[in-house]
Amino acid sequence: MLDEGIKQKVLAFQTGELTEHIIYKRLAALSKDPHNRDVLMSIAEDELRHHEFWKAQTGQSVKPRRLMIWWYVSIARVFGITFGIKLMEKGEERAQAAYLDILRFIPEADSVLRDEDDHEARIIAMIDEERLRYVGSMVLGLNDALVELTGALAGFTLALQNTRLIAMTGLITGIAASMSMAASEYLSTKSEADGRNPLKASLYTGTAYILTVLFLILPFLLFANIYLCLGCTILNAMLVIFMFTAYISIAQDASFLRRFFEMAFISLGIAALSFGIGYIVRIFLYVEM
Repeated sequence: MLDEGIKQKVLAFQTGELTEHIIYKRLAALSKDPHNRDVLMSIAEDELRHHEFWKAQTGQSVKPRRLMIWWYVSIARVFGITFGIKLMEKGEERAQAAYLDILRFIPEADSVLRDEDDHEARIIAMIDEERLRYVGSMVLGLNDALVELTGALAGFTLALQNTRLIAMTGLITGIAASMSMAASEYLSTKSEADGRNPLKASLYTGTAYILTVLFLILPFLLFANIYLCLGCTILNAMLVIFMFTAYISIAQDASFLRRFFEMAFISLGIAALSFGIGYIVRIFLYVEM
């Protein structure tokens, strides 16, 4: 018989395994790649076997966590199966310490722990999602839009001192730059011949660029105070950097803090420099609004 405290931990593991079994089954149904689908179904079967193992220890039936299933399947639909799975596996990493405690009471659970360790390696070897193959193109579009337009808007703010004029100038600059970046990425991808589709690469770059441009310009369309607008634009830039860095750090196991501070430092540095340039240009050309 299991101690009551240990039994509650085992019941939590049993519930988690049943929940993850259903999640992996649903992700397999979402996957269009036959190989990926087979691997996901194999992991789903592993999770069901783990559930049956824990059930034999507790002698009780459990219900899956429906909200958790909905959450991770929704995440996978929006951000990709890779991201959804790796986010879920992060939660499993936190549970491994508890698994080690259980081994003292149920040594047979060692095989379950080894299976959990094996899952992430299999997932990494499995995934070949389009959005991850083209993540470099998205990074290119985001980085350039953040650096160039944040800097440009900072310069325009002091030089033009009119929110509508700043928004118009920024939008024209951003659209032109996005088309230029998309064309450059098309030619670059075509010359590299690395298996990526040049048109798709250019679309990812251009789309990431123009969406970032619109988000950065939005405050100048909503507010009248130019400095409030600039402050909101910088906050928007930090939000974009935070969200995209979080995505990359999970999907590609990259360092979140290093990448975040690197992008933030570059974007804010260029913005501060451009703000100073806008001031100098305004004084030098005797522009009064």
